[in-house]
Amino acid sequence: MEKIVIIPTYNEKENISSIIKAIFDLNQDFHILVIDDGSPDGTALIVKDLQSTYPGKLFLEERRGKLGLGTAYIHGFKWAIRKGYQFIFEMDADFSHNPKDLQRLYEACKSGGADVAIGSRYVKGGGTVNWPWDRIALSKGGSLYTRMITWMPVKDTTAGFVCYRKEVLEAINLDGIRFLGYAFQIEMKFASWKLGFTIKEVPIIFEDRKYGVSKMHKGIVKEGILGVLKLRWESLFKDYHSRIKNVEGEEAAA
Repeated sequence: MEKIVIIPTYNEKENISSIIKAIFDLNQDFHILVIDDGSPDGTALIVKDLQSTYPGKLFLEERRGKLGLGTAYIHGFKWAIRKGYQFIFEMDADFSHNPKDLQRLYEACKSGGADVAIGSRYVKGGGTVNWPWDRIALSKGGSLYTRMITWMPVKDTTAGFVCYRKEVLEAINLDGIRFLGYAFQIEMKFASWKLGFTIKEVPIIFEDRKYGVSKMHKGIVKEGILGVLKLRWESLFKDYHSRIKNVEGEEAAA
């Protein structure tokens, strides 16, 4: 009950069984929680069939309808905290995040001094493979834009391959996280940083998906652009710290 990988899914039947097997084949005691948003392609049924192969290690939460990446992760974070997991991971189902890098993120938090470890494309040793130039430009430009607006000391601000210590997620008012796509990833890092937690970036090679369809769309990009401005505005002129801090969690710990 130490490490759990949260994988949100929507129509990932081509990838889900392979990514689950790859994580368990690491033999590093990772558990997996799949959050499926009513995939019409039967992704959840595949996970259910695999649960007998990995009893007590593979879990499934099903939601009705496509409710968004951010709400899926928040659902998973709350579930993992209730179950007592100490290290909680975000990861895509499509192999753009290499399962072998999970252990490196874990070690950064377990013994490397990090409270949040980010699988980063934009630090020395990181990079991308098979990504079209427009996606690279959008991603790098988005991270640069975010750093300029927020002053957050993170190079890969939109990264979705992350390890959190449980204490970080307990300290954040998860119901106060408002965004769904890129901006969700940015706000989680921003909230962690504003609450004083240590963030470290671990270099990874990000490879574009081979199967399935990307969930990127114009609305996500727009949310990211406007969301960053809103985050900066609130942190300057409103009491963002008090809104994002989980006072109830503090009282429970005391």
